[in-house]
Amino acid sequence: MIEDLEFAAAFPRATRDDWLAQVERALKGADFEKKLVSRSREGIVLQPLYGKAEANRPPLGRAEAGPWQVMQRMEHPEPAEANRLALADLEGGASGLVLALAGSATARGFGLVLADADSLAKALSGVLLELVRIRLETAPFDGRRVATIVAEHVARRGLPASGLDIDFGLDPVGDFARTGRLPLAWPELAARLTGTVADLRARGFAHGLLRVDTRAWHEAGAGPAQELAAALATGILYLRVLEAAGITPEEAAPLLSFLMPADADAFFTLAKFRALRRLWGRVEEACGLAPRPIRLDAETAWRMATKRDPWVNMLRATVATFAGALGGADGITVLPFTAALGLPDGFARRMARNTQLILAEESNLWRVIDPAAGSGAFEALTEALCEKSWSLFQAIEREGGILASLAAGHEQARIAETRGKARRDIATRKAPITGTSEFPHLGEAPVAVLMPTPAEAGPTLPAEAVQEAEPLPSTRDAEPFEALRDSSDDALARSGRRPSVFLANLGPLAAFTARATFARNFFEAGGIEAVTNDGFPSLEALTTAFRASGATLACLCSSDEVYAREAAAAAKALRAAGARRLYLAGRPGELEAALRDSGISDYIFIGCDALGLLSQAFAEATDEGA
Repeated sequence: MIEDLEFAAAFPRATRDDWLAQVERALKGADFEKKLVSRSREGIVLQPLYGKAEANRPPLGRAEAGPWQVMQRMEHPEPAEANRLALADLEGGASGLVLALAGSATARGFGLVLADADSLAKALSGVLLELVRIRLETAPFDGRRVATIVAEHVARRGLPASGLDIDFGLDPVGDFARTGRLPLAWPELAARLTGTVADLRARGFAHGLLRVDTRAWHEAGAGPAQELAAALATGILYLRVLEAAGITPEEAAPLLSFLMPADADAFFTLAKFRALRRLWGRVEEACGLAPRPIRLDAETAWRMATKRDPWVNMLRATVATFAGALGGADGITVLPFTAALGLPDGFARRMARNTQLILAEESNLWRVIDPAAGSGAFEALTEALCEKSWSLFQAIEREGGILASLAAGHEQARIAETRGKARRDIATRKAPITGTSEFPHLGEAPVAVLMPTPAEAGPTLPAEAVQEAEPLPSTRDAEPFEALRDSSDDALARSGRRPSVFLANLGPLAAFTARATFARNFFEAGGIEAVTNDGFPSLEALTTAFRASGATLACLCSSDEVYAREAAAAAKALRAAGARRLYLAGRPGELEAALRDSGISDYIFIGCDALGLLSQAFAEATDEGA
């Protein structure tokens, strides 16, 4: 090893200019900015290469040394069954429980029914609260009632509140964002909030009373900088409310906990978690405090979960957990891979916790504090997120704060713009969803859940509201493609067959295989079954096979050279044979006029509007297009 280092030292050190010179030769005159520099949906510049970070910053570590806490959700409606599942989780390695209560947005139509302290006692029977962290997720504006029940339960057990790790999660801003309704005027609601805080503090609970939660923003399509800005604005509002009630910033700091989603964009997720710690440190400095590590939890993102090929959710969750762990999350909740389908069973729950246990105990991800520190790419991305989110936070403050911004629709408009960009990327498959928009499997077997998701799966709305606004929508990225697949399943159930497209493979096998494979994946992502073949010796054989397929759509597949010789004639023959609509796999190029005249109306290729074309094709292949 020493000899290798000495040998390497004999060569001159490569510089960025050296690298750029090589890049210029490789690009052959192409624009460097257009080819190699990209931008996020929020306009953050991403360079192709970063050097070592120059500035030496202190590491951004967890609030407590050691592994992060493995959190598991309790969302079964029956307290006894919820308890059975929770005990299995704890015995299997979980160190904390998330009580997702009935009516909460994150329970997705399920949720533990918590009527009183007796039902909580059933749910937590055998759970050692002295050793297990508890995080509460309540129905909107129901935190005061739940906090009273929890405090009563703790008192019944005779446990000292100061020694327990219970995150009450009072979050009226998040409740307003999700529901678009405030049950009381803000001054009254703030007074009720501080009254609950005062009561809990008097009972000995000293941290985790209020929660800054950005999941509603992420589910609505917000970018990471918009999430961070909302977190800052929300956290500062809570500090102001507490200060008005006589609680100093130093006393208030431990009363706040933070929760952000982690998704499969590992780079931005890792940088987002680092950025929040850095940004909140700036807030604490502005309050005259020495920055201290915040309690920051992660949950794998609902937005990235899919119903189709749900096994792929395990891969997405692994990447998200990896990024959240390296970003310094204090606790991580992995949504079970069947969460979008219904109430997860024991197997799905076990896979959720084992995802974390393997990364923590076998990969040892927790052993290094802030492993991204010093990396040029991550330091630059973290700093860019800090700058962008601080600017957005200032805009929210100019609008009167987070509540005023939501009431006026400013936050919703900014998020809608980012969501629109994301939807375009999903529709064109620039942002592919494996198992859904890419590599679909029409014949996939159903996956077991304890209960399917009910039709009405939103949060419980306040009975009355003194102020209303547009609620932030809760969406999953895969929903548009899943809707087509659901319609395809309905057609199969009704008629015994799915809508289909005939692949008109032209020329030799080597000429059409690549584009036929592409076309099959393309159409089946929309639930349209592809009828494929090994090519045809004549136009008569082609049209005979088309009629026999029962399809009303056809897609020509081959190489550009074969298209030039055979596409126009094949298209005319298929039209004459009854094809309702003709597609061609690839770009038309110079043949576009001739192909159009022969009856080809649409082209499928990488970067086309896949969702739009599939929706149109589905309508054409069913009675809607007749």
